[in-house]
Amino acid sequence: MIRTPFALRLLAVGMAATAAACGCSAERTPDRSAADAVVSKPPSETLSPLFQMALPNIKGKTFTSAIVDFPPAARAAPHRHGKAFVYAYVLDGSVTSKLAGEPVRTYHQGQNWFERPGAHHVLTANISRTKPAKLLVVFISHTGDKLKIDDPPK
Repeated sequence: MIRTPFALRLLAVGMAATAAACGCSAERTPDRSAADAVVSKPPSETLSPLFQMALPNIKGKTFTSAIVDFPPAARAAPHRHGKAFVYAYVLDGSVTSKLAGEPVRTYHQGQNWFERPGAHHVLTANISRTKPAKLLVVFISHTGDKLKIDDPPK
């Protein structure tokens, strides 16, 4: 039979190891709940292709259109679109966008922007915490290229 002091020490060590492994702190302020103590990653966007076709008059190029849905408070990882030319139109909601070397801009329903080939998209986010946002995005890319390449994690 395990003695009580030994069992309590074993339990304490196990709790400390679990907290360290999951990045949780065993200490909490009295006014914080367990849910508040967990830091969660914001939701991400989803891309749903609509139409894709090789351009018959431009060898090696493909036209792709897609809907990009941003749940409330969603943000895309910093990314590039390879050598694609990108056009985005806000169908619903509002998003902030920042390309490297340019200021942060906010686009609302009915507004649009484009990205030059090779542009680094460092921020794309739904500015609303309660309403979704939706984009129509058109890519003119090299046939077979990936449409979105996220930056490597830091």
